[in-house]
Amino acid sequence: MLSGAFSTLGRYWKPLIGMALTLFGAATLVMAVALVVAASTVASKWDELTSGSPDAPDAAELVPLGVAFSVLMVLGVAAYLLASAVVQAAVPVVLQEAVLGRPIRFGAVWSRAWSRAWSVIGTALVMGLVAIIPMAFFMTAFAGLMVYLVSLGDEHGVLPLMWFGLLGALLVAPAATWLWVRFSLAPTIVVFEKQRPVAALRRSARLVRDSWWRVFGVGLLAYAMAAVIALMIQGPFQLAGALPGLFERAGTTAERSGGEMIALFGGLMLLSLVSQLVAQLFTAIFPPLMVGLLYVDRRMRTENLGPILAEAAGRTLPEQYGPPPAQS
Repeated sequence: MLSGAFSTLGRYWKPLIGMALTLFGAATLVMAVALVVAASTVASKWDELTSGSPDAPDAAELVPLGVAFSVLMVLGVAAYLLASAVVQAAVPVVLQEAVLGRPIRFGAVWSRAWSRAWSVIGTALVMGLVAIIPMAFFMTAFAGLMVYLVSLGDEHGVLPLMWFGLLGALLVAPAATWLWVRFSLAPTIVVFEKQRPVAALRRSARLVRDSWWRVFGVGLLAYAMAAVIALMIQGPFQLAGALPGLFERAGTTAERSGGEMIALFGGLMLLSLVSQLVAQLFTAIFPPLMVGLLYVDRRMRTENLGPILAEAAGRTLPEQYGPPPAQS
């Protein structure tokens, strides 16, 4: 699985990285613009607001700015989620051509991925709801017991309640994990088979039925590798922001002004966004690529997909290399 994922990423890195870079770059740009606009506006009045003098302007003057900044951030998050959905749809699109050995251009990836992006979003929402159902039942029961004990004034019942919460979490987490793995192939099925979200969930459950632990292990490995690489990329920027003397002037006891602190903090946030973008290029591509290979593997093992793929790949040879020579 790892060999197939890395070889596919090596052969088709242009459409994969290009798609992810374009979409996540646009989403990051929206967030960066919101950050710069908010920081530049607040910086001019920060010293006056924090001076504590009677002539300082009221903080309520910044309420419209806060509202505008919140709207921009919501738009940025929405753009980021949409970009994630399109990239998650683009990976199976590229994988469809990779298993047949066919090239694919950026425009074809974009058109096919965009047409399935909303179905991928719907599938992700349904998967989230299904996985949250066990946790919702547990939290409801836990909250009910807490209200019951508080209403009785029973102080001695707090410790048993904490043990109940810990035991419930240990019981609920495996159930949520089991459901998540069972439906993990659904986003790939939405693209490969053009299924609707609910039908894709059922199809995923059938394919994973006899190989739950294998799907769980391969998926866990993929997400763990992606998380480690993302941490290695973003770690230096997070460490720089945590340095104790970063916001103090070197060689002097004078503190930085509000405008300087906002500019410095804004610069760190901008670098953090860029590092997050670089990390996201791998974390958004590699796990879905492994899941897509799992889908192909399960179909080859349970539905004899190999001969069908070989036949489909054979039909593409005249398209790539021209028609066979005429028989004399």
